[in-house]
Amino acid sequence: MRTELFITRRVLGRKDKSKQFSTTITGIVMLGIAISVAVMILAVSIVTGFKNEIRDKVIGFNAHIQIVNFDSNLSYETMPVPKVPPFLHEIKEMREIRHIQSFAIKAGIVKTQSDIQGLVLKGIDQEFDWTFFGNAITEGKRIELSDSSISNQILISTYIAGRLKLKTGDSFQMWFIDEQPRFRKFTISGIYETSLAEFDQTFALADIRHVQRLNNWNTDQVSGLEIFLYDFGDLDDITWNCRDIAAGWFTEDGARLKVQNVLERFPQIFDWLELQDMNVVIIILLMLIVAGFNMISGLLILILDRSYMIGVLKALGAGNLLIRKIFLYQSAYFIARGLFWGNLLGIGLALVQKEFKMIRLDPESYYLTTVPINLDIIHILIINAGAMLAIMMFLLIPSMLVARISPSKTIRFA
Repeated sequence: MRTELFITRRVLGRKDKSKQFSTTITGIVMLGIAISVAVMILAVSIVTGFKNEIRDKVIGFNAHIQIVNFDSNLSYETMPVPKVPPFLHEIKEMREIRHIQSFAIKAGIVKTQSDIQGLVLKGIDQEFDWTFFGNAITEGKRIELSDSSISNQILISTYIAGRLKLKTGDSFQMWFIDEQPRFRKFTISGIYETSLAEFDQTFALADIRHVQRLNNWNTDQVSGLEIFLYDFGDLDDITWNCRDIAAGWFTEDGARLKVQNVLERFPQIFDWLELQDMNVVIIILLMLIVAGFNMISGLLILILDRSYMIGVLKALGAGNLLIRKIFLYQSAYFIARGLFWGNLLGIGLALVQKEFKMIRLDPESYYLTTVPINLDIIHILIINAGAMLAIMMFLLIPSMLVARISPSKTIRFA
């Protein structure tokens, strides 16, 4: 066994009641490291969970990528595109694509006996992916669609239901203003809530054939196609691939197609989410500085407290490097214990919040009702490795104090 490791083990295994002060200090140092690591784990888990939740909600409403008519603008009166364009099979062959579905939208006004509310009808068909909305339904059930007849069921948000004083099973009329006013009567099959006010206040789901008839389209015409991916990281590549495929194709009226991904359609939301990364970086840096200075003070106290041992080792011929390693190994031991308890505290609190959702949020401000948690083993390993490396780097300079200790003086006055 190497000399410095042997001495370190003997020093750590020795219980000296006369060293209560240094023992207390090292306990405080480990506590500081534990709290810092726990804060870093919670910060990363909360921010990544927050970003994932918001991103998934926006994608649930709008898909990763949409293919629409190039002449379509920001209004809800869209120009039609074919439901099954000739290049669709080529897009479906991409392994990164999970699902493709068509949609059609039409803006209208909901009128009840006492209230009136603007609403955008999003038409869906039997190929609609209910993964997102199925989990968001709080009352009732999803729309039942069939090939034989048009469904008059509709799925509205909790916000719309509250504004219009409606509940599951109620019926209402929705008016559409074109060359002449037309209306449709719908029955509420279910009520959903996503806490994304921008969308909850705007959209309701219904049979796509209502929108096609209101727009005087045939059954092969829709507002666009929605493309869902397995991995958000493939978004840019698949967007450009779809553009290459659809760029040379024209509709019957001579219009071209436009391919947009969710980042381009809602830059304000995703730019805001990116700003959260800066908050995490600041928190991590602050916690590393706190942990580093805690450990520096602890190491200095250890060196001063063990000055007699340093003098004896130097008198026996030990070099400064060997003695520095002894104290660095001790510091690594205390850091490792601090990391252990920090991980236990941080992961424990994260799991409690994830399971019991104790900390609530205002959905109007944060788009979520509870603090989200995303525990990723990769993030935790990086935090631990980074903390260990950063704190050990902090300790290199104060460990040089060993060279300034004279063996003759320390032994003489011990």
